Amino acid sequence: MELNLKRPLAFIDLETTGIRVATDRIVEISIVKLHPNGKEEIKTRRVNPEMAIPMESSTIHGIYDEDVKDEPTFKQLAKGLDQFLQNCDLAGFNSNKFDVPLLVEEFLRAEIDFDVENRDLIDVQNIFHKMEQRTLVAAYKFYCGKDLENAHSAEADTIATYEVFKAQIERYEGVEFKDKDGSISKPIVNNMHALSEFSAVNKSVDLIGFIIYNDQNEPIINFGKHKGRLVSEIFQKEPSYYDWMMKGDFPLSTKRVITRLKLKSSNVGNMKLF
Repeated sequence: MELNLKRPLAFIDLETTGIRVATDRIVEISIVKLHPNGKEEIKTRRVNPEMAIPMESSTIHGIYDEDVKDEPTFKQLAKGLDQFLQNCDLAGFNSNKFDVPLLVEEFLRAEIDFDVENRDLIDVQNIFHKMEQRTLVAAYKFYCGKDLENAHSAEADTIATYEVFKAQIERYEGVEFKDKDGSISKPIVNNMHALSEFSAVNKSVDLIGFIIYNDQNEPIINFGKHKGRLVSEIFQKEPSYYDWMMKGDFPLSTKRVITRLKLKSSNVGNMKLF
């Protein structure tokens, strides 16, 4: 179908050094610009972020410091990008929450007032989530073909969840799944341990996910200023951080986990002295 456009619409995607809008930087920008007359333009450019790219970010988008060291900075590209996006509405996937705010931040650092007040901002992810609601009622209808009566009563919700789970196994058993690394598997099997592994978003150390395992199976911080750093490193170099967590509003189960990790870290440190 043809889009009904009154002015150009630019789809934007950013690869970045991280997810903090205020401090992270763009390492690659791609724009698909659609004109009302049907013309399409695509511009993709890597960007020198003027800072080191954290390894956890590079492993996601595949862009490393060496790949961008000779690329122009955003400030050098800013004027041309501003002109290219002149009078454009903006669209993307999770763009209202991340791509557009970070892009505006980069423009402001380059001393360009990239105004979005009078632009239409279209977030494709939000449309997806609103139209395909991620609720138990929606899942029950989708997988079981039934309306959930007495939703939000504990017994009805529990029974519905059980039925949805069985329907998921029947629907997806033997279906191929490609993960973020491109590996293909058939993860849905009638095996509870396998399904537990697949349903986990992160390999969490604590129940909430404040501490998770990295790819080397080492506990790392998953929030705040130390996100992505080894717990052992933080506790050894900044002992007060452990005290702050113990006094903070963290679950008791999390405090129990970090205490165990703190003791382990101390023992490892002591072992290195001999």
